[in-house]
Amino acid sequence: MKELTEGDEAPPFKDLAAHHGQTVVLYFYPKDFTSGCTTEACGFRDSHARFTSKKAVVLGLSPDSAARHGKFIAKLGLPYSLVPDEDHAIAMAYGVWKEKSMYGRKYMGIERSTFVIGPDGRIRRIFRKVKPAGHAAEVLAVL
Repeated sequence: MKELTEGDEAPPFKDLAAHHGQTVVLYFYPKDFTSGCTTEACGFRDSHARFTSKKAVVLGLSPDSAARHGKFIAKLGLPYSLVPDEDHAIAMAYGVWKEKSMYGRKYMGIERSTFVIGPDGRIRRIFRKVKPAGHAAEVLAVL
């Protein structure tokens, strides 16, 4: 599968279609309730008014279930939606479901990435191998 590049049409999915005609910041993260993912989610939460003022919608996506996302949203007070991708179909379509390695063990998982999708459904900006701290500000800078 060809890696997505800026200018490509964003692979469709239900939650993205619900925001057609708007700028969507779609961030992929590995797992609810982990330290890096909490840092990243809180960064988007704390900057949410600035995203809204730039007419951008934030969507987070991980392989967690809708129920687990609900608990994560409630615990952190997230003002945006988290999309469940338990079968990894969306992550695979965006090319962020990859082989990873930790302590010599190989496994499949999400490569922390963010896609800024324009109102026309085309990818305007891609951030790969994202560092959670300060990432929301990095994304705001390109809107």
